Amino acid sequence: MERKKIVHTLDTPYSAVEWPHVCQDDQDTIVELLCHLLAPLGAHRRSFIPASKGKRKRSKRAQNRETPAAAAPANPAPPVPELSAYVDVGLAKISRTLQAMSPSRDEPGLLQQEGSSAKQEEPTSRPDDRPYSVVFAARSGRSSAFHCHFPQMVALAARSQKADDAVRLVGLSKACEDRLSAALGIPRVSSIALREGAPQAKGLVDFVREHVAPVKVPWLEEAQAAQFLETRIDPVPTKIGSKKPRLS
Repeated sequence: MERKKIVHTLDTPYSAVEWPHVCQDDQDTIVELLCHLLAPLGAHRRSFIPASKGKRKRSKRAQNRETPAAAAPANPAPPVPELSAYVDVGLAKISRTLQAMSPSRDEPGLLQQEGSSAKQEEPTSRPDDRPYSVVFAARSGRSSAFHCHFPQMVALAARSQKADDAVRLVGLSKACEDRLSAALGIPRVSSIALREGAPQAKGLVDFVREHVAPVKVPWLEEAQAAQFLETRIDPVPTKIGSKKPRLS
């Protein structure tokens, strides 16, 4: 007979923040549209940006032996597609931008409903200053510690936008990193963000806004109520292993 003991765990009394639900068919459609949108960026990178080979030390003798043909400047590469300025890749870059989009602690919009903040940013012509419209995160095969903060940051960032234009969060549960990496022409991709007004992205953004609900953070309203909530103490039955015999 198995021996068991009760172990108590502590948990927050506030409601947990969940990722927006996206059915598998919608995820497949979103990945197809996203890869089709990013394909020109990957084609430009593969054709005109040489792959990094790491740092190599070359002696002066090797430099002097270079032929004039090899030292001649190559043909100038065409400009990067306009879409590149509207696409951010990487966990750190997207997290910093979401933090900048969120209302500060002193602003009244922090605990207000989405789209009700009195401060609305004026539209800007610079792509780097535009807020995000969609954030994509590949969740499959990766620890939740890498992206567990995205739902709360996206929900807070959406409070500084209009309700209809609030940033959406799309969690891709199916393994799609290889397809996104191939589309962008880089070795690894875990998260991608599109800014408002991205060229040729209207169809993708409209589809996401139609099929993906905004992120909800119930604990913000619960904290605003200023009511005392007891700490959750959950009893968990745990199996007790057998004792090791003493060696005399």
